[in-house]
Amino acid sequence: MLKFIQYVCLLFLVCSCSTRNEESVILRNETDMEKKNLGSVLALYPKPMTVVGAVVNGKVNWLVVGHTGIIGHDRILLSMSKHHYTNQGIRRSKKLSVNLVSREMLPAADYVGSVSGNSVDKSTVFDYHFGENGTPVIDKSPLTMECDVVDIYETEGFDNFICSIANTYAAPEVLGQDGKLDYTRLKPVLFEFPTYSYLATGEIIGKCLNLDKKPGMCAKLPMSPDGIVRLSKIEVYPEFIREYMQYAVEVGEISLRTEPGVLTMYAVAEKENPCKVTILETYASEQAYKSHIASEHFQKYKQGTKHMIKTLVLSDQTPLNPQSQVNNFIQ
Repeated sequence: MLKFIQYVCLLFLVCSCSTRNEESVILRNETDMEKKNLGSVLALYPKPMTVVGAVVNGKVNWLVVGHTGIIGHDRILLSMSKHHYTNQGIRRSKKLSVNLVSREMLPAADYVGSVSGNSVDKSTVFDYHFGENGTPVIDKSPLTMECDVVDIYETEGFDNFICSIANTYAAPEVLGQDGKLDYTRLKPVLFEFPTYSYLATGEIIGKCLNLDKKPGMCAKLPMSPDGIVRLSKIEVYPEFIREYMQYAVEVGEISLRTEPGVLTMYAVAEKENPCKVTILETYASEQAYKSHIASEHFQKYKQGTKHMIKTLVLSDQTPLNPQSQVNNFIQ
């Protein structure tokens, strides 16, 4: 009997502890989470703002579409309300163009998103031409994709056009030296639905799948007799100073990290006039300098900032005491 009573007490204690543990877990789940549950809110924003072009009843029509997606690596999706006038033309032709929006074309894009083609002729809002796939392509758009509709997935109130890409047209100024798209130059306008706001993009903050690696400094060459010590004195137009600084920081970091012949790349701005920038540059040799200015990262800097620079003076210097040179790298 005593053993039975001891067994019952032990079982009670185990169950009691188990219950308390479960209650503790539930309590932590309810009280420790600092995020607020907003319910079933669609929050996958911002999205690239696009203007879709199509022929409807024999006339070109434009429509702003903010809900787009990628399906695999060879399909895109455009989600459009069934009430849109443009849908009937797309259903008939099975063709459309997707035009990314730049800041310059934003007012016109905003307009075609605010009026219906059923009551307003929007064919003349943009200058355009017909692409090789037979769809209207906006001349000012920095990037346009001509698409074929391969399927239509219908949900309540929406036609979701699934498209393959027939042609992609890019303006020269949004291409890098390798001929590929450079989104830091393209800088597409983004659309945020909950507040109906337009946002900007274009800054690179890291390289994908490489953020856990600390970039190292390459081994440096010694200064040769034909080495170069130079002050680059630059005056930047005030409206471009922030964008210019991004270019300058990027080219300096990549040059020091990857080029053995680039020994110093130190940029400073005047406190009284931040638009006046001076860069101390030292190169191990004339050949190191030639290799530097031919590099992809320098050409990106040069081409990307040439419209930002008001004046540029390259002033070669003679070191008074070469032995006192400070190296901003580790041998």
